[in-house]
Amino acid sequence: MNSMTTLQRDNLFPAFQDQFGREKRKLRISVTDRCNFKCVYCMPEHPEWMKKHNLLSFEALYQFCDFMVRRGIQQIRITGGEPLLRQGVVHFIAQLQALRKLGLKRISMTTNGHYLKRFAGALKQAGLDDLNISLDSLNEAQFHQLTQKQLQPVLEGIAAAQKAGFSIKINAVLIKGLNDDQIIPLAQWVQQQNAELRFIEFMPLDGDQHWTQQAVVSEQQILAQLQSRFDVQMMQGQGANPARSYTVNGRPIGIISTITNSFCSSCDRLRLNAQGEFYNCLFARQGLNLKAEIEQLSSAESAAESALQQRLSSYIWRKEQGFHAIQQQANNSRKISMHMIGG
Repeated sequence: MNSMTTLQRDNLFPAFQDQFGREKRKLRISVTDRCNFKCVYCMPEHPEWMKKHNLLSFEALYQFCDFMVRRGIQQIRITGGEPLLRQGVVHFIAQLQALRKLGLKRISMTTNGHYLKRFAGALKQAGLDDLNISLDSLNEAQFHQLTQKQLQPVLEGIAAAQKAGFSIKINAVLIKGLNDDQIIPLAQWVQQQNAELRFIEFMPLDGDQHWTQQAVVSEQQILAQLQSRFDVQMMQGQGANPARSYTVNGRPIGIISTITNSFCSSCDRLRLNAQGEFYNCLFARQGLNLKAEIEQLSSAESAAESALQQRLSSYIWRKEQGFHAIQQQANNSRKISMHMIGG
């Protein structure tokens, strides 16, 4: 083992940092853009899927995760599309356990829950730490309108994940006039569940770009509804978490208010999609195509790592101040939707 490799394995590289001093500790890996749901805030009506031969292999993704953990990444979240649609994802999570000795502290997954009844036990055995599950309505007809799928398999998946011993967060994206009547029902439902509810403001990442400010149910509107029925208290110490934390009758509830009260000032996240496009921000106007560099990492050559280090350092440093700064700039549109980058 040469001296460069020794330094890498000892995790002596500083964490990636942007121009505003924010160190990057979390990496989101989208393993597929494919999904069996067609959520209106995410999926276009006629999606054009990434070609399977263009996707990074799990071997290449593992090498990239190894590279990033040695540079300060402490949490990895597996996303999609729907990650459980990609064959081999459970084995990939098991492989990631080897990175804990290098500093990886948490491995998570965001899922629509449809396949959890089948996979929850295997995911727990593979070492997955926790799950975020999308549940935008408890009304069957409304759920179908939002997703084009049935509600019951998701509820069964949540139950299976709880039985497997997972820590669960329920994510609910609210859209005015579609499901904003679910704030109280969902809050009541989680009172009986061993789960944390997080309401999410509708963001301009829908597949067909129909988003409008008027469709956003704001944090203040959510709180007003909750306060009409429950004892609501704000908790301190948001830190780099995307959600502002509250208790509702003593149970934790979070609100991710990207539009009205974003957490950008402390953002510590980076993102890689399934075909090797890297984004320093969910709303970044331009990504970085790293597929070739990532696939060269498997050769374990220090030259490949040095080249990737240089490109990433420069790109991450240029990360914008946040969502509102990006939105205010000219030519800020980007032809990418939530299903391609995992939220």
